[in-house]
Amino acid sequence: MSIDPPLLDILACPYCKADIKLTLDEKGLKCVKCHRVYPIKDEIPVMLIDEASIEPERRTKD
Repeated sequence: MSIDPPLLDILACPYCKADIKLTLDEKGLKCVKCHRVYPIKDEIPVMLIDEASIEPERRTKD
């Protein structure tokens, strides 16, 4: 499962407004600044701060 690249271009972290990247396992979207990971459920990004987890710096797909 992959998120459409044009969608990734317009999405931003709701917490700090920074860019997001797809995680390596493609199960979430990770903020490049605050490292919050927003889950992808049923191919839909859940961009809610309360649903995010915070992970270490390097787990995104470039």
